[in-house]
Amino acid sequence: MSRDDQAAPAPARGWLNSDEQRAWLAYIRIQLRLTYEMNRQLLADSGVSLPDYDVLTALAVADDGRMPITVLAAQIGWERSRLSHHVRRMGTRDLVTCGPSAADKRVTEVALTGHGRGVLEQAAPGHADLVRQLFFDGLPAELIGPLTDALEGVYANIIKQGTLPPPVDWRPPRD
Repeated sequence: MSRDDQAAPAPARGWLNSDEQRAWLAYIRIQLRLTYEMNRQLLADSGVSLPDYDVLTALAVADDGRMPITVLAAQIGWERSRLSHHVRRMGTRDLVTCGPSAADKRVTEVALTGHGRGVLEQAAPGHADLVRQLFFDGLPAELIGPLTDALEGVYANIIKQGTLPPPVDWRPPRD
């Protein structure tokens, strides 16, 4: 019941069936625990958080280690305001710089610093080891391909149905 003693409207397509609920809960459990473990490992080993690492890795593969803040936000799936606050904090640690683009002063651009690149290069091996240990070691090798296909399909649907713009380099999977 809602606060005014009226029944809440039923979801448009109903509740999740038992198979959907089991899959969804398995995903949520993995996502929450994996995020916790990756953040803990990165902080302990490198002094950067998982959100820092997300920003650093996106910039590291960008042209000249820089991109417009709106493009970066779409790339990592964040709202622009959240990213603006975060890169400001990262800037105080000399991981990134943020300012007007040289090409278009109306565009705010985020750039990876030399220090930021060094921090990323130091953090990446331990992060990759943890991902391998926690995720891939629990997955039979023959399921990596089918899982990849399934996850790419879910991601394509999120891009199609979601509200954030797609990353500039995103291409729908081949049929």
